[in-house]
Amino acid sequence: MQHRISISVRTLVEYVFRSGSLEPGFRSASSMVEGTRIHQKIQQRYKESDQKEVYLKTEIPYKELLLVVDGRCDGLLLTEDGTLVVEEIKSTAGPLDLLGEGREVHWAQALMYAYMIALEQGLTSMEVRLTYVQRGGEEERSLQRSVSMEELADFAADTVARYAPYAEMLLRHDITKEQSIRELGFPFPTYRKGQRHFAGAVYKAVSEGVNLFAQAPTGIGKTMSTLFPAIKAIGEGRAKGFFYLTAKTITRMAAEEALALLSARGLVLHVITLTAKDKACFREEGLCSSEHCPFAEGYYDRINEALLDMLGQETLMTREVIAGYAKKHEVCPFEFSLDAAYVCDAVICDYNYIYDPRISLKRLAEERKKDTVLLVDEAHNLVDRGREMFSAALQKAPFLGLQRQYKVSNSRLSAAAKAVNSFFIALRKLCNEEGQGWWNDFPEELPGLLENFAAEAELELIQPSMMLAADPEEGESSLLDTFYAVQGMLRTFKTYDERYVTYAEIRRGDVYLKLFNLDPSYLLRQMAKGFRSQILFSATLAPMSYYRDMIGAAEEDYSLIVASPFQKEQWEVSLLPLSTRYHDREASLLPLSEALHRMTGKPGNYLAFFPSYLYLQNVYDLFSERYPDIATLVQGSGMSEEAREDFLAAFRPDANQTLLGFAVLGGIFSEGVDLPGDRLNGVMVVGVGLPQLGLERNLLRAYFNRQGKNGFDYAYVYPGMCKVLQAGGRLIRTENDHGTIVLADDRFTQQPYHWLLPEEWRDYLIWQ
Repeated sequence: MQHRISISVRTLVEYVFRSGSLEPGFRSASSMVEGTRIHQKIQQRYKESDQKEVYLKTEIPYKELLLVVDGRCDGLLLTEDGTLVVEEIKSTAGPLDLLGEGREVHWAQALMYAYMIALEQGLTSMEVRLTYVQRGGEEERSLQRSVSMEELADFAADTVARYAPYAEMLLRHDITKEQSIRELGFPFPTYRKGQRHFAGAVYKAVSEGVNLFAQAPTGIGKTMSTLFPAIKAIGEGRAKGFFYLTAKTITRMAAEEALALLSARGLVLHVITLTAKDKACFREEGLCSSEHCPFAEGYYDRINEALLDMLGQETLMTREVIAGYAKKHEVCPFEFSLDAAYVCDAVICDYNYIYDPRISLKRLAEERKKDTVLLVDEAHNLVDRGREMFSAALQKAPFLGLQRQYKVSNSRLSAAAKAVNSFFIALRKLCNEEGQGWWNDFPEELPGLLENFAAEAELELIQPSMMLAADPEEGESSLLDTFYAVQGMLRTFKTYDERYVTYAEIRRGDVYLKLFNLDPSYLLRQMAKGFRSQILFSATLAPMSYYRDMIGAAEEDYSLIVASPFQKEQWEVSLLPLSTRYHDREASLLPLSEALHRMTGKPGNYLAFFPSYLYLQNVYDLFSERYPDIATLVQGSGMSEEAREDFLAAFRPDANQTLLGFAVLGGIFSEGVDLPGDRLNGVMVVGVGLPQLGLERNLLRAYFNRQGKNGFDYAYVYPGMCKVLQAGGRLIRTENDHGTIVLADDRFTQQPYHWLLPEEWRDYLIWQ
């Protein structure tokens, strides 16, 4: 029996023939478009008898494997004497003379196409042409070979033979995986109340290929409720894999723990966790290139062996596991994890890898997407994260700095930076007396200025000037940061529509310009297009209509609201009806301190959440002065992972004394944190969580008012109350938990705040 494996020509030859070092990809935002333009320019020269973008497909057997290989060759040309020529076109940013006789991987792609054509048409030989074009300079260089069918057949067979060990390893894994999923049972003795219904809805949505918006209360076991049915769907052939997407590291850990539990019950699944590049990197400082990093030098010469080793030995590939194999094989841990992610069954990662056009996994094939499920944890975060991903900003100061820095060593780059700096000088004059301005379109002259800057910066980054700076790394880093910021804005110009606004602000003497995405729903829907299903779940998707609107639900997408599995008696909810509005905060310090003292009357662990660090600090200072005998902890700004872990570890079970933690509403400890049982006995939420008044929020309010919606609710109330519900949700995590919640703000008695509270919180006692 032969096992069919579908693979593209490019994927096949890149696995076998990629070689050399990792080099930073200094590609301008328009480089993909530029590459397409270069292809089209050459193809326009083709004669009527020539063909372009020719789809090819063939089957190549090897032992028990049958590789179904397909792809599109750039050109199939017919010469005057009737000879067929396969042309592969490649664009490059670097000088053409550095390419020598062409890169092996590029020749391999062209030769594979030549083999497929010769086989299909019964030819005895083929002409193979590799054409390089330098981006920007438009210089061309063509290399050509005459290859016999015998040579092409040997080449194709050898290529498949070199790929086979990797394919056989993946095939063995697939057989074991499918058997393990068939035998896998739910890992707990029983489902919690509502959990089976939730899991069933996930399975139904995946099976039907539609999206599901699910609000499920904290403590129901949302992670397992989504993972288990998704895995079962894979076992039944309804999907082939999934991405578990999170906004924060702590929720990533919950997914890892759930999959480890399933693994202990017999599940065999290739699962990898992607970690941000700066956290994964072995080097504390220095540029990311073969010249500066031994893990980048020769990366492609060692990566295949590293992948075979790790994927052959491991199933759960966490940051620590990846680092171990990366050190063993001396490969970059970040790039290693990305290469592995493309073949793993499941990927745990940040939202960015799917939704952010700057970071998304570009090599993820459409064929794989349609069989892949997106499990989006804490999906309420996707609204503001979406706006952030689809917006872009620039400041004046870096361009002035680069203008001066490169004045002598690179006059063209200096002039390009000067032109952008001059634009910002003119923009400053358009701002009002408050130093602000906003427009419904972007400045028409800006794209051209930024494209010119990006082109010059790209050349400088590829071949740095001899007289760069006293500290080359510092100078190059400054240019690199500005280059990527410009890339982001050039990319955003292409998506800019009526859902955007452009605004400028004078900030500490500098001019700040932003293309601000007001409504991310359309682009979120576009970025998720092609995937089989999205399961968007959170404890706080209230009101559901708002989140369906802002994340881009289709009419056929399902909604589910799961009732709390816990009893009202598990909460003791009180309301402190005082004003925490900005102008009343000074007067609230003493009542809040007294209320905190009252809440912590019994020994135990408590958390109080505040709308800002300043407010938190002011209450803390007064409380610690009045009640020095009560142990306290304070969340700091920019806490390291170790400091966060120490903060949470202090909340020990069976405490015989009182500990009160002061934290920020909407911060790292207000969602995704699990402190079950006696690790947390009470929570106070100060304020209704409204975002700070400012230009961006007011632009949002005005936009949604124009759309016929309640702009204040969309811009302020719903995002604010989401923070309140998340913070309060830290308290009751299991059927045996009991605790106190104090809601400190008189607005909780008013609409819409009151009806946005969970039903089990609405029957509160009033504290006088």
